[in-house]
Amino acid sequence: MNEGIRRLFPLAVVFVAAFAVVYAIRNGPDGLKKLFSGGETPSHRPETFTLPEKPPLELDDVELLARLNDEYARLTDAVVPSVVSIDTSGVRAQRMLDGYGRQLIRPVPTQGQGSGVIVTHEGHVVTNYHVVKGQQQIQVTMHNGQIHPASLIGSDPLLDIAVLKVEADVEFQPLKFGDSELVKRGQIVFAIGNPFGLGETVTQGIISALERSLSDTQRDLFQTDAAINPGNSGGPLVNLQGEIIGINSAIYRPDDRVNSGFQGVGFSIRGNDVKEALHAILERGRPIRGYLGVRMLDLDPRFRQLIGYDGPGAVIVAVGEGSPAEKAGLKPRDILTRYGGETIDSMAEIFTLVQRSRVGDKIPIDVWRDGETLTLEAVIEEARMETPTARKSVKDRGVTAPPEEVLRKVGILTRDPAPGQLGVTVTEILPDSIAAGRIIVSDLITAVNQTPVRSVEEFERQVAASAAAQATSFQIVRNGRTVRVVLQPLPREESGEDTTPTQSQR
Repeated sequence: MNEGIRRLFPLAVVFVAAFAVVYAIRNGPDGLKKLFSGGETPSHRPETFTLPEKPPLELDDVELLARLNDEYARLTDAVVPSVVSIDTSGVRAQRMLDGYGRQLIRPVPTQGQGSGVIVTHEGHVVTNYHVVKGQQQIQVTMHNGQIHPASLIGSDPLLDIAVLKVEADVEFQPLKFGDSELVKRGQIVFAIGNPFGLGETVTQGIISALERSLSDTQRDLFQTDAAINPGNSGGPLVNLQGEIIGINSAIYRPDDRVNSGFQGVGFSIRGNDVKEALHAILERGRPIRGYLGVRMLDLDPRFRQLIGYDGPGAVIVAVGEGSPAEKAGLKPRDILTRYGGETIDSMAEIFTLVQRSRVGDKIPIDVWRDGETLTLEAVIEEARMETPTARKSVKDRGVTAPPEEVLRKVGILTRDPAPGQLGVTVTEILPDSIAAGRIIVSDLITAVNQTPVRSVEEFERQVAASAAAQATSFQIVRNGRTVRVVLQPLPREESGEDTTPTQSQR
């Protein structure tokens, strides 16, 4: 061995030893064995195992649950083909105020999702009005995945119902309406819809309450604990026979900043009310609703003490000129105690009963007036969007400012609600406005003058119509609690006419 090789040999030994140490550190003893054994992997020794072959219980042991399970599945298979997913798109105008109080309008593209249910063999679909409101394009996805365009036939905004027609030559599988008057608290129900755009989803629960009212303009709703989430709006609530007993409409959210999902409290429009609106829209193109012509307030302890009355009822504060109420002899300060034989405990009950009354019905009305009980009779008329009471109340206040000026002085900027949410969220309060210090950013305004608001457009329209003429009441959810804030009317601009109230107007 020459001198050069003898000098390289120790270096080679050191290199191989270092490589073996590093390899062992990275791969462990098994890796080192593999290295010196020529790379052969030791064979795996099979483990002994035995899987159970029998379930803990036989179906005969849970016969009732097994039958219930099969019946739930059979009910779902029968109902789901009648439920559709609804996708909408359009452009809406968004009002904004700049730093100088000037109104700016910009177009904003909108998209929405919801649910609906086929109710006729001709392809008519019932959904919520707020699902399709203001949208220019509507398309429905059927159970089999087919997508078809749909047109809006008519709507009932107060009931929050819209009727669509699917434009397709296919065989439709409609669902039958059940009698919602037979619904009982505690009975099992199923909600079917398209939550979060996921597609056909079925949830099961019970009827938690029969008469839940979110406002004095909307009829009583069913409350259910069947999970209803954004996107379920417009889907059916069905009974064990697969009949429609309600249309899912809203969920309760104590604070949408904390949790925007289901809280165990959902609301559905009663099936009988939906069916009545459906017939009116298909036959006449519009909803038919009873009208009495009174503006009312609930009785508070101070007023009861003032007039010396402690019974049931609500007080009439205004009577529409030429209305059925005026023709019947009702007057401001009357306490309405019974309507059509039903005892009245709140103004919300009266509005519900009036709306359910048929046009032309003669309704006996009991009132308490100056210590005496009187029975009057009113002939119900068809409700219109603009009533004599509303026209007169604005006129008697004098000249009102333009809507944009009213909104600037009120000073409340809001954003549209999330799908399925009731109310608009306050995003800014303008300084030196009448709302400053009374309403705060992040308040959720659910109603104006006890009328629910479902969009910025509705909110601004109601505020603009009210704030210039009268005190305006806001129902607000703040930090999980419901509060009521009343803002005084804007200072009026006198028209030069004598607007001093007469004795009969006071």
